[in-house]
Amino acid sequence: MSLHVVLFQPEIPQNTGNIMRTCAATHATLHLIEPLGFSLSEKSLKRYGVNYLEHVDYHRYPNYESFLEQTNAKRLIFLTRYGFKRPDQVDLGHHEDDLYLVFGRESTGIPKSILKHHLDTCVRLPMSEQVRSLNLANTVCTIIYEAHRQNNYQGLSLFEPEELKGPDWLLQD
Repeated sequence: MSLHVVLFQPEIPQNTGNIMRTCAATHATLHLIEPLGFSLSEKSLKRYGVNYLEHVDYHRYPNYESFLEQTNAKRLIFLTRYGFKRPDQVDLGHHEDDLYLVFGRESTGIPKSILKHHLDTCVRLPMSEQVRSLNLANTVCTIIYEAHRQNNYQGLSLFEPEELKGPDWLLQD
């Protein structure tokens, strides 16, 4: 099973930059459904804070239908403030099919025309009644790590790489 993050018409470049870094850190593939609210030029991406672009596997699609056709995505989980389930109530574990986590536009979310066909896989992060939603990048990170938790963090390192400070840095004088 591979993990995929799908951004439906993202608008804020800094959010997408942060999500790209999270995808690089978690071996997730990023799918961007147009229109985008920003440029994906190399110069722009650096301005948005994408430090690990060489480690990000990302793809662009002109619309949602093209995304579905080109990926043949079968396991779709939709993150929405209208969801009926919490992340821990959805099986994000190992399956034969890849897992696609779908997130909507910062301003309007995922269109109702899409969500109404997937009510059983609409997920909402619980939060206080004073807040309608969290920042997109924070939500993506939370759900990716819930998926990795359910998979026992398989494929992720628990230690600082040796070429940086190494796993024993805290134990050194």
